[in-house]
Amino acid sequence: MTTKKTAAEKTTAEKPAKKAATKKAAPAGTAAAEPATARKTAAKKAAAKKTAPAKKAAPTKTSATKTSTAKKATPTKKATAKKSPAPKPPGFAKRESRAAMVERAHAINEVLAETYPYAHPELDFEDPFQLLVATVLSAQTTDLRVNQTTPALFAKYPTPEDMAAAVPEELEELIRPTGFFRAKARSLLGLSAALRDDFDGEVPATVDALVKLPGVGRKTAFVVLGNAFGVPGITVDTHFGRLARRWKWTTSEDPVKVESDVAAIFEPSEWTMLSHRVIFHGRRICHSRRPACGACPMAPLCPSYGEGETDPEKAKKLLKYEKGGMPGQRLNAPRDFPGSPAPPLGG
Repeated sequence: MTTKKTAAEKTTAEKPAKKAATKKAAPAGTAAAEPATARKTAAKKAAAKKTAPAKKAAPTKTSATKTSTAKKATPTKKATAKKSPAPKPPGFAKRESRAAMVERAHAINEVLAETYPYAHPELDFEDPFQLLVATVLSAQTTDLRVNQTTPALFAKYPTPEDMAAAVPEELEELIRPTGFFRAKARSLLGLSAALRDDFDGEVPATVDALVKLPGVGRKTAFVVLGNAFGVPGITVDTHFGRLARRWKWTTSEDPVKVESDVAAIFEPSEWTMLSHRVIFHGRRICHSRRPACGACPMAPLCPSYGEGETDPEKAKKLLKYEKGGMPGQRLNAPRDFPGSPAPPLGG
């Protein structure tokens, strides 16, 4: 006879059965088979592993970006460094007072005098008229070419009266090698006639009178006054003006202003020889396009050092005339000239 079980007994009997069923359904080693605490711990570890790589990746990308930016910036710095000016030689002050500039200018003149003790006018002449004519012809050409041209010219027209009576075409042909021969022939005919008619065939010895002659400006006047009459004057030609600006004696491009600025620095007794020395230096060393800075005795005093070739050996190859072992510009050079005389035309 079967005895009926109570509800409480049924419930107690079913619980172990359900647990057994659950254990059978869940495979061994899975999260479902582990206790709740183990599952939570595993979940935290998994979350930590996923989060850790993300945190490490962020700084790596930032560092790479900074490195990339730094590499890109480097060429810009190098390019800027290449454009920096050449270093100035020791002893030169970048900023100087008026008094310091004047002192430096006098020091330059002393070095020039030591470098060119034989400085002289580089036009051949025997009297004031020949010097006046030669100076007019020297515009837009070299003194050498003028010196090669004037022997035949003065042989045919030795005086202002002779030149004033010249046939224009014949005069032009004689001075053709100097360039701009038609305009120069008109100037020579005009000044010769003026000397004949207004000055008794003599060259005047004042600036005011000279600049009234056709083709004669202040530069020509001071060349004649300083070298034919011993009257002090500053000759501002293209070489003198260029060097006066490079040495910071002036900032002007106007020859009259350059003359005034330089005259305020030096005594009149120095003007004529200073002109010769500066022009000598401009023709031989401190050239317009490629100054020979590395072979220049003025380098320690020059604010423009570095504009030209600073390598001593390369600079030596840029020297001209007697400084470069070549003939000078005069066919009849002074006795103390250290170089050889220039050859005649066609020689």
